[in-house]
Amino acid sequence: MKRYSRLERRHFPAIYLFLLPTLILFALFYVIPIITVFFTSFTKWNGFNAPQFSFDTIFYNYKKLFSMSSFGKSLQNLGLWSLIAATLHVGIGALVAFILYQKPKGWKFVRGVYMIPNVISAAAWAMIYKFIFNNDFGLLNNAIRLMNPSFNVNWFYQSPAAFWAVTFTWLFYAVIVCMVVLADLMAIPKELHEAAEIDGASSVQRTFLIDLPLCRNSLGTSVIISVTSRIAMYEAIALTTRGGPGNDTANLALILVKAINDYNYGLANATAMLMFIFGIVVMLVINRVFRMNESVY
Repeated sequence: MKRYSRLERRHFPAIYLFLLPTLILFALFYVIPIITVFFTSFTKWNGFNAPQFSFDTIFYNYKKLFSMSSFGKSLQNLGLWSLIAATLHVGIGALVAFILYQKPKGWKFVRGVYMIPNVISAAAWAMIYKFIFNNDFGLLNNAIRLMNPSFNVNWFYQSPAAFWAVTFTWLFYAVIVCMVVLADLMAIPKELHEAAEIDGASSVQRTFLIDLPLCRNSLGTSVIISVTSRIAMYEAIALTTRGGPGNDTANLALILVKAINDYNYGLANATAMLMFIFGIVVMLVINRVFRMNESVY
Protein backbone atom coordinates (compact mmCIF):
# COMPACT_ATOMS: atom_id res chain seq x y z
CA MET A 1 0.00 0.00 0.00
CA LYS A 2 1.35 3.40 -0.99
CA ARG A 3 2.52 5.63 1.87
CA TYR A 4 2.08 9.38 1.52
CA SER A 5 4.61 11.89 2.81
CA ARG A 6 3.70 14.51 5.38
CA LEU A 7 3.78 17.19 2.67
CA GLU A 8 1.33 15.21 0.52
CA ARG A 9 -1.00 14.61 3.46
CA ARG A 10 -1.15 18.37 4.09
CA HIS A 11 -3.03 18.79 0.82
CA PHE A 12 -5.69 16.15 1.63
CA PRO A 13 -8.16 18.58 3.32
CA ALA A 14 -8.06 20.88 0.28
CA ILE A 15 -8.59 17.94 -2.05
CA TYR A 16 -11.57 16.67 -0.02
CA LEU A 17 -13.03 20.17 0.10
CA PHE A 18 -12.70 20.45 -3.67
CA LEU A 19 -14.47 17.09 -4.13
CA LEU A 20 -17.23 17.86 -1.62
CA PRO A 21 -19.74 19.41 -4.09
CA THR A 22 -19.34 16.44 -6.44
CA LEU A 23 -19.77 13.99 -3.58
CA ILE A 24 -22.93 15.77 -2.42
CA LEU A 25 -24.43 15.71 -5.91
CA PHE A 26 -23.45 12.07 -6.32
CA ALA A 27 -25.15 11.20 -3.03
CA LEU A 28 -28.31 13.15 -3.86
CA PHE A 29 -28.79 11.88 -7.40
CA TYR A 30 -27.28 8.37 -7.21
CA VAL A 31 -26.65 6.96 -3.73
CA ILE A 32 -29.93 8.01 -2.08
CA PRO A 33 -32.14 6.96 -5.06
CA ILE A 34 -30.39 3.57 -5.23
CA ILE A 35 -30.94 3.02 -1.49
CA THR A 36 -34.57 4.08 -1.90
CA VAL A 37 -35.07 1.68 -4.80
CA PHE A 38 -33.51 -1.14 -2.77
CA PHE A 39 -35.75 -0.72 0.27
CA THR A 40 -38.96 -0.05 -1.66
CA SER A 41 -38.37 -3.17 -3.76
CA PHE A 42 -39.42 -5.13 -0.64
CA THR A 43 -42.67 -3.18 -0.24
CA LYS A 44 -46.09 -2.92 -1.82
CA TRP A 45 -46.25 0.52 -3.37
CA ASN A 46 -48.57 2.04 -5.95
CA GLY A 47 -46.65 5.27 -6.29
CA PHE A 48 -49.32 7.37 -4.56
CA ASN A 49 -49.60 6.02 -1.03
CA ALA A 50 -46.70 5.34 1.30
CA PRO A 51 -44.81 2.08 0.66
CA GLN A 52 -46.20 -0.75 2.81
CA PHE A 53 -43.59 -3.02 4.36
CA SER A 54 -44.45 -6.37 5.89
CA PHE A 55 -42.19 -9.23 6.97
CA ASP A 56 -44.84 -11.65 5.68
CA THR A 57 -44.54 -10.30 2.13
CA ILE A 58 -40.94 -9.06 2.16
CA PHE A 59 -40.00 -11.01 -0.98
CA TYR A 60 -43.40 -10.69 -2.66
CA ASN A 61 -42.15 -8.55 -5.55
CA TYR A 62 -39.16 -10.77 -6.26
CA LYS A 63 -41.26 -13.93 -6.14
CA LYS A 64 -43.77 -12.38 -8.52
CA LEU A 65 -40.97 -11.26 -10.84
CA PHE A 66 -39.29 -14.68 -10.89
CA SER A 67 -42.61 -16.41 -11.60
CA MET A 68 -43.36 -14.28 -14.68
CA SER A 69 -42.93 -16.10 -17.99
CA SER A 70 -41.47 -12.97 -19.55
CA PHE A 71 -38.76 -12.83 -16.87
CA GLY A 72 -37.16 -16.13 -17.85
CA LYS A 73 -37.23 -15.17 -21.52
CA SER A 74 -35.82 -11.74 -20.62
CA LEU A 75 -32.81 -13.35 -18.95
CA GLN A 76 -32.31 -15.64 -21.93
CA ASN A 77 -32.46 -12.70 -24.34
CA LEU A 78 -30.17 -10.64 -22.13
CA GLY A 79 -27.59 -13.43 -22.07
CA LEU A 80 -27.59 -13.81 -25.86
CA TRP A 81 -27.63 -10.05 -26.51
CA SER A 82 -24.78 -9.57 -24.03
CA LEU A 83 -22.72 -12.25 -25.79
CA ILE A 84 -23.38 -10.65 -29.18
CA ALA A 85 -22.57 -7.19 -27.81
CA ALA A 86 -19.32 -8.29 -26.15
CA THR A 87 -18.06 -10.09 -29.25
CA LEU A 88 -19.57 -8.94 -32.56
CA HIS A 89 -20.62 -5.42 -31.57
CA VAL A 90 -17.35 -4.56 -29.84
CA GLY A 91 -15.43 -6.44 -32.52
CA ILE A 92 -17.00 -4.39 -35.32
CA GLY A 93 -16.31 -1.10 -33.53
CA ALA A 94 -12.73 -2.10 -32.74
CA LEU A 95 -12.14 -3.24 -36.34
CA VAL A 96 -13.32 0.12 -37.68
CA ALA A 97 -11.09 1.88 -35.13
CA PHE A 98 -8.03 -0.13 -36.20
CA ILE A 99 -8.75 0.62 -39.87
CA LEU A 100 -9.14 4.35 -39.18
CA TYR A 101 -5.94 4.26 -37.11
CA GLN A 102 -4.03 3.36 -40.27
CA LYS A 103 -5.29 6.68 -41.72
CA PRO A 104 -6.22 5.46 -45.20
CA LYS A 105 -7.31 8.01 -47.79
CA GLY A 106 -10.58 9.64 -46.74
CA TRP A 107 -10.42 8.26 -43.17
CA LYS A 108 -11.65 11.53 -41.63
CA PHE A 109 -14.69 11.52 -43.91
CA VAL A 110 -15.46 7.90 -42.98
CA ARG A 111 -15.09 8.73 -39.30
CA GLY A 112 -17.60 11.57 -39.65
CA VAL A 113 -20.09 9.44 -41.59
CA TYR A 114 -19.77 6.61 -39.08
CA MET A 115 -20.83 9.05 -36.36
CA ILE A 116 -24.17 9.89 -38.03
CA PRO A 117 -26.25 7.02 -36.53
CA ASN A 118 -25.08 8.00 -33.06
CA VAL A 119 -26.47 11.55 -33.34
CA ILE A 120 -29.93 10.19 -34.18
CA SER A 121 -32.10 9.40 -31.16
CA ALA A 122 -32.73 5.76 -30.31
CA ALA A 123 -36.46 6.28 -30.83
CA ALA A 124 -35.99 7.74 -34.31
CA TRP A 125 -33.51 5.00 -35.21
CA ALA A 126 -36.01 2.32 -34.15
CA MET A 127 -38.69 3.87 -36.36
CA ILE A 128 -36.28 4.02 -39.31
CA TYR A 129 -35.61 0.31 -38.95
CA LYS A 130 -39.30 -0.39 -38.62
CA PHE A 131 -39.75 0.98 -42.14
CA ILE A 132 -36.59 -0.69 -43.49
CA PHE A 133 -37.82 -4.09 -42.25
CA ASN A 134 -41.44 -3.58 -43.36
CA ASN A 135 -42.61 -6.63 -45.28
CA ASP A 136 -44.63 -4.75 -47.92
CA PHE A 137 -42.53 -1.70 -48.83
CA GLY A 138 -39.37 -2.10 -46.75
CA LEU A 139 -35.99 -1.68 -48.41
CA LEU A 140 -34.61 -4.99 -47.14
CA ASN A 141 -37.42 -7.29 -48.31
CA ASN A 142 -37.73 -5.56 -51.68
CA ALA A 143 -33.99 -6.01 -52.23
CA ILE A 144 -34.23 -9.72 -51.33
CA ARG A 145 -37.23 -10.17 -53.64
CA LEU A 146 -35.05 -9.17 -56.61
CA MET A 147 -33.42 -12.58 -56.18
CA ASN A 148 -36.26 -14.44 -54.46
CA PRO A 149 -39.70 -13.06 -55.48
CA SER A 150 -41.53 -15.29 -53.00
CA PHE A 151 -39.61 -13.97 -49.95
CA ASN A 152 -42.09 -12.91 -47.28
CA VAL A 153 -40.95 -12.20 -43.70
CA ASN A 154 -42.59 -9.87 -41.17
CA TRP A 155 -39.34 -9.16 -39.36
CA PHE A 156 -40.66 -7.48 -36.21
CA TYR A 157 -43.80 -9.61 -35.91
CA GLN A 158 -42.59 -13.11 -36.69
CA SER A 159 -40.58 -15.59 -34.63
CA PRO A 160 -37.57 -15.96 -34.61
CA ALA A 161 -36.98 -13.07 -37.02
CA ALA A 162 -38.10 -10.49 -34.43
CA PHE A 163 -35.16 -11.19 -32.12
CA TRP A 164 -32.66 -10.72 -34.93
CA ALA A 165 -34.46 -7.67 -36.31
CA VAL A 166 -34.11 -5.95 -32.92
CA THR A 167 -30.47 -7.05 -32.78
CA PHE A 168 -29.73 -5.52 -36.17
CA THR A 169 -30.98 -2.11 -34.97
CA TRP A 170 -27.81 -1.75 -32.85
CA LEU A 171 -25.35 -4.46 -33.86
CA PHE A 172 -23.41 -2.67 -36.61
CA TYR A 173 -23.39 0.83 -35.13
CA ALA A 174 -20.57 0.63 -32.60
CA VAL A 175 -19.66 4.32 -32.77
CA ILE A 176 -18.82 4.71 -29.09
CA VAL A 177 -16.67 1.58 -29.17
CA CYS A 178 -14.88 2.90 -32.25
CA MET A 179 -14.17 6.30 -30.71
CA VAL A 180 -12.98 4.88 -27.37
CA VAL A 181 -10.62 2.38 -29.00
CA LEU A 182 -9.40 4.90 -31.59
CA ALA A 183 -8.56 7.41 -28.85
CA ASP A 184 -6.55 4.72 -27.06
CA LEU A 185 -4.73 3.82 -30.28
CA MET A 186 -3.86 7.47 -30.93
CA ALA A 187 -2.27 7.66 -27.47
CA ILE A 188 0.23 4.84 -28.15
CA PRO A 189 3.77 6.29 -28.30
CA LYS A 190 5.11 6.22 -31.86
CA GLU A 191 8.50 5.16 -30.50
CA LEU A 192 7.10 1.68 -29.85
CA HIS A 193 6.15 1.26 -33.50
CA GLU A 194 9.45 2.67 -34.69
CA ALA A 195 11.40 0.28 -32.47
CA ALA A 196 9.29 -2.68 -33.65
CA GLU A 197 9.77 -1.65 -37.28
CA ILE A 198 13.52 -1.49 -36.81
CA ASP A 199 13.38 -5.01 -35.34
CA GLY A 200 11.65 -6.17 -38.53
CA ALA A 201 8.09 -6.51 -37.23
CA SER A 202 5.39 -6.44 -39.91
CA SER A 203 2.30 -4.24 -39.67
CA VAL A 204 0.22 -7.28 -38.67
CA GLN A 205 2.69 -8.16 -35.91
CA ARG A 206 2.69 -4.56 -34.66
CA THR A 207 -1.11 -4.62 -34.54
CA PHE A 208 -1.37 -7.86 -32.56
CA LEU A 209 1.73 -7.51 -30.38
CA ILE A 210 1.65 -3.76 -29.63
CA ASP A 211 -1.65 -2.08 -30.48
CA LEU A 212 -4.08 -4.74 -29.32
CA PRO A 213 -2.47 -5.39 -25.90
CA LEU A 214 -2.15 -1.66 -25.23
CA CYS A 215 -5.86 -1.18 -25.99
CA ARG A 216 -6.86 -3.61 -23.26
CA ASN A 217 -8.49 -0.94 -21.07
CA SER A 218 -10.47 0.66 -23.90
CA LEU A 219 -11.67 -2.75 -25.11
CA GLY A 220 -12.75 -3.65 -21.58
CA THR A 221 -14.53 -0.31 -21.23
CA SER A 222 -16.27 -0.92 -24.57
CA VAL A 223 -17.49 -4.34 -23.43
CA ILE A 224 -18.88 -2.85 -20.21
CA ILE A 225 -20.66 -0.06 -22.10
CA SER A 226 -22.05 -2.43 -24.72
CA VAL A 227 -23.31 -5.09 -22.31
CA THR A 228 -24.84 -2.65 -19.82
CA SER A 229 -26.59 -0.92 -22.74
CA ARG A 230 -28.28 -4.22 -23.52
CA ILE A 231 -29.46 -4.45 -19.89
CA ALA A 232 -31.13 -1.03 -20.16
CA MET A 233 -32.25 -1.34 -23.81
CA TYR A 234 -35.83 -0.11 -24.14
CA GLU A 235 -36.65 2.18 -27.11
CA ALA A 236 -35.52 -0.24 -29.82
CA ILE A 237 -37.90 -2.90 -28.46
CA ALA A 238 -40.81 -0.75 -27.26
CA LEU A 239 -41.16 1.02 -30.61
CA THR A 240 -40.81 -2.09 -32.77
CA THR A 241 -41.88 -5.42 -31.25
CA ARG A 242 -43.08 -4.37 -27.75
CA GLY A 243 -41.54 -7.58 -26.48
CA GLY A 244 -43.30 -9.84 -28.97
CA PRO A 245 -44.15 -11.98 -30.71
CA GLY A 246 -44.97 -13.78 -27.49
CA ASN A 247 -41.96 -13.05 -25.30
CA ASP A 248 -39.36 -13.42 -28.07
CA THR A 249 -37.92 -9.94 -27.51
CA ALA A 250 -38.85 -9.44 -23.85
CA ASN A 251 -36.34 -7.76 -21.58
CA LEU A 252 -36.10 -6.37 -18.06
CA ALA A 253 -36.60 -2.74 -19.10
CA LEU A 254 -39.98 -3.61 -20.62
CA ILE A 255 -41.02 -5.40 -17.42
CA LEU A 256 -39.97 -2.35 -15.39
CA VAL A 257 -41.93 0.14 -17.53
CA LYS A 258 -45.00 -2.12 -17.60
CA ALA A 259 -44.92 -2.37 -13.80
CA ILE A 260 -44.79 1.44 -13.56
CA ASN A 261 -47.74 1.76 -15.96
CA ASP A 262 -49.64 -0.72 -13.78
CA TYR A 263 -48.82 1.40 -10.70
CA ASN A 264 -46.81 -1.45 -9.21
CA TYR A 265 -43.74 0.49 -8.14
CA GLY A 266 -42.57 -2.23 -5.77
CA LEU A 267 -42.26 -4.69 -8.66
CA ALA A 268 -40.68 -2.01 -10.84
CA ASN A 269 -38.03 -1.30 -8.21
CA ALA A 270 -37.35 -5.02 -7.75
CA THR A 271 -36.69 -5.22 -11.47
CA ALA A 272 -34.51 -2.12 -11.30
CA MET A 273 -32.44 -3.67 -8.50
CA LEU A 274 -31.79 -6.77 -10.59
CA MET A 275 -30.72 -4.58 -13.51
CA PHE A 276 -28.42 -2.65 -11.18
CA ILE A 277 -26.91 -5.85 -9.78
CA PHE A 278 -26.37 -7.28 -13.27
CA GLY A 279 -24.58 -4.06 -14.25
CA ILE A 280 -22.29 -4.23 -11.21
CA VAL A 281 -21.50 -7.90 -11.88
CA VAL A 282 -20.67 -7.15 -15.52
CA MET A 283 -18.35 -4.32 -14.47
CA LEU A 284 -16.53 -6.44 -11.88
CA VAL A 285 -16.15 -9.44 -14.20
CA ILE A 286 -14.90 -7.40 -17.17
CA ASN A 287 -12.52 -5.46 -14.90
CA ARG A 288 -11.06 -8.77 -13.78
CA VAL A 289 -10.93 -10.37 -17.23
CA PHE A 290 -9.29 -7.38 -18.92
CA ARG A 291 -7.13 -6.54 -15.86
CA MET A 292 -8.24 -2.94 -16.18
CA ASN A 293 -6.77 -1.93 -12.81
CA GLU A 294 -3.28 -2.78 -14.04
CA SER A 295 -1.09 -0.45 -16.04
CA VAL A 296 -0.70 -1.29 -19.73
CA TYR A 297 2.65 0.49 -20.08
